[in-house]
Amino acid sequence: MDGRIPPYFITASKVLVEKSGAKAYVLLGDVDSTPKLDDVTVVVVGSKFDVSKPRVKSVSIPDELDLNSALNLISAFLLEHGIVEEGKNFVYVTPEVMGIKTVKKNLLVSKGFFKHPQTVLQRILEVAIELSVEGREGIPIGTLFVIGDVRNVLKHAHPLIPNPFKGHKVNVLDRSSKEIIKEFAQLDGAFIVSSSGRIVACGMYIKVDPQKVREELPPGLGSRHLAAAGITKTTKAVALSLSESGTIRIFKGGSMLLEYNPRMRY
Repeated sequence: MDGRIPPYFITASKVLVEKSGAKAYVLLGDVDSTPKLDDVTVVVVGSKFDVSKPRVKSVSIPDELDLNSALNLISAFLLEHGIVEEGKNFVYVTPEVMGIKTVKKNLLVSKGFFKHPQTVLQRILEVAIELSVEGREGIPIGTLFVIGDVRNVLKHAHPLIPNPFKGHKVNVLDRSSKEIIKEFAQLDGAFIVSSSGRIVACGMYIKVDPQKVREELPPGLGSRHLAAAGITKTTKAVALSLSESGTIRIFKGGSMLLEYNPRMRY
């Protein structure tokens, strides 16, 4: 999604907005200035824009997501902020393509998800989406990441294997760490990640009381998701769980902030 959007794309896409009656205009790339459109909210993806204008919104989306996944998250953002109603359209523009997408409510995102500081969480979400779609050597992978409040999280965890990250400074914000994370995601147990992105441990068993969160969550969630919800209820951590079916869920405070399966076409 990086790159500059050609000026002629901006001109053509503004006509597309006007002809389609879209309520939002989403820019997934760099522009010299944000276009002004009457009664249409302009949404810029990223944090390098001036968003002081009342009808301009900014949203941060993981950099390396495929376009379909990015548009699904943007749809959730538009719904959460009441910008576009379910069943209505928005126009999107990237440096390579433009198009129209209908907002659907298949993607569950609770209010507040996009307000959460997401740099580390987004990088892990990128990896989780790739694992959901690709697996590892074609084999589906299920795993769990617990992010932040490490000292308290470790009080509720014990190792299933010797910690391969002990003494090493592997950080999820380092792009070269992605393949390492994917490799160790095949092991049982959870990754524990600091709020700065350092991987403290993997292969950790999270021990929490699932009854504390079971009633607050949708029925049918497995032990990995209950552990994710439970550790975030017990500590200030955020947790991301990936099931072998490909569904990604993010929890905070014992509640589910996001539920998304990248394998599904929304």
